[in-house]
Amino acid sequence: MKKEIPPETISRRKFVEMTAAAGLAYTIVPRHVLGRGYIPPSDKITLAYIGVGTQGIRELLPLLEMPGIRVVAVCDPNKEARGYRDWGINYLKDEIRKSIKKPGWDPGGDNTIPGGRDNGKDIVDTYYANTYPGQKTRGCAAYADVRELLEKEKDLDAVKIMTPDHLHGVLCMAAIKRGKHVLVHKPISNRLIEGRKVIEMARDHPKVITHLIPWDSNGSMETVMAWVNAGAIGTLKEVHNWTNRPVWPQYPELPVDKPPVPEGFNWDLWLGPEADRAYHPGYTHMVFRGWYDFGGGSMADMGHYSLWTVFNALQLTSPSVVEPHRSHFCDFNGAVPFRVNNDFSFPMASTVKFSYPANGSRGPVDLYWYDGGMRPCIPEELAKDNKELPEEGMMFVGDKGKILAGFNVQNPQIISGEKMETPARANNDKRNQVQLTSAALPLFVEACKSGKQYPGSFAEAEHLTEAVNLYAASLRANKMLKYDTASQTITNAPDANKYLNREYRPGWNPATI
Repeated sequence: MKKEIPPETISRRKFVEMTAAAGLAYTIVPRHVLGRGYIPPSDKITLAYIGVGTQGIRELLPLLEMPGIRVVAVCDPNKEARGYRDWGINYLKDEIRKSIKKPGWDPGGDNTIPGGRDNGKDIVDTYYANTYPGQKTRGCAAYADVRELLEKEKDLDAVKIMTPDHLHGVLCMAAIKRGKHVLVHKPISNRLIEGRKVIEMARDHPKVITHLIPWDSNGSMETVMAWVNAGAIGTLKEVHNWTNRPVWPQYPELPVDKPPVPEGFNWDLWLGPEADRAYHPGYTHMVFRGWYDFGGGSMADMGHYSLWTVFNALQLTSPSVVEPHRSHFCDFNGAVPFRVNNDFSFPMASTVKFSYPANGSRGPVDLYWYDGGMRPCIPEELAKDNKELPEEGMMFVGDKGKILAGFNVQNPQIISGEKMETPARANNDKRNQVQLTSAALPLFVEACKSGKQYPGSFAEAEHLTEAVNLYAASLRANKMLKYDTASQTITNAPDANKYLNREYRPGWNPATI
């Protein structure tokens, strides 16, 4: 792939063409199709689904509809549907009932929100039984421990990883070194050094297809770059990106109570590579992303969707300086207030500035990330008309003007500078998004069969992975960091280097797992 089209130069239009071609391969090519759209099991990609919490199940349902994939195993340390949270009590349950064609389906457990490996196995088996009646295949296996799954499932082609963030890197490496193709949700890792090791391992195994799922929902920089290159806003100086995350509770203090571990939940396996501590529900379902040990914070959650295309278009590599500004929390010690020294959870709100050096014809650029309700100051171009910035968005600032866009760079507008028409060649972002998302799974299957990597590989996310982990390290250290990419070290605050990697518990070192 690299010899034909360097990944960093692939346009959104080219990606759409590739995905459309891949989708076509599964609708009209008759080579392995035996009438009525039936694909024999021998021609399907066998896949293990790792992580069947609420989001895992939500993304499992459309994957089951993909005729080129057969889910043969699920894995989760939680056995039953107990203690899960979701955006609504019945949202996911109703989705499941419709997908598996079983109106009376219930999750069991505490019978509230679906989740866990028992639900995962039941959903897979019921879907296949109702969709392909009479087709004789082995049932879906269920595992608590990924290590056992990888040992026993000898004929596995691929895995999809939908676990909490702290397990992504370890599990990606375990799969890649066994030659398994990998789909994983963001981030690749919540530690910089570990993320680099995952990417290096992917490069060392060129026949293993890797794909970071947020690529499928990226926006387009085509219009913005056409305007920037034409001088509409002068020389680009700053990029601002703000999100409404977190939309989950974040905890300003460590839990002190010790509730019992729920029945059927293997807390030791959930911790994985992270240090031992007492179980608490405030660490797990839906809220893990707010803890430095278990998550990557708001930027890891949303920045992959908004910034990946920006990194590619502007050829951003490694920042030289990362400057955090974060909220803090105060409590009372008796009658005396004090500020909590928090290096365990992400702040309620933050702004982080990344300084990127010049690269080729592009001058230096500062990237600003905002979360927790923080936004840039309202630009004078909006303030004069009594307008405000949207809750989420993107803004490109040059020395002669500004471009305002949606969070994923959609609907860009020149709000000051030289007014220009939208380029005729620019893609319709909404149309592209639908095509990209719907064609992503067929493209993955085609890549697994051909051995040819397609856009969205781990290697393409190298610098974005670096950025989201430096974001976390800077907030945790609560100080400006100067970063040297060659040595992968922080040079001005040596103590902060401990936040770039993790100490692995016995049995979880990527070298031996």
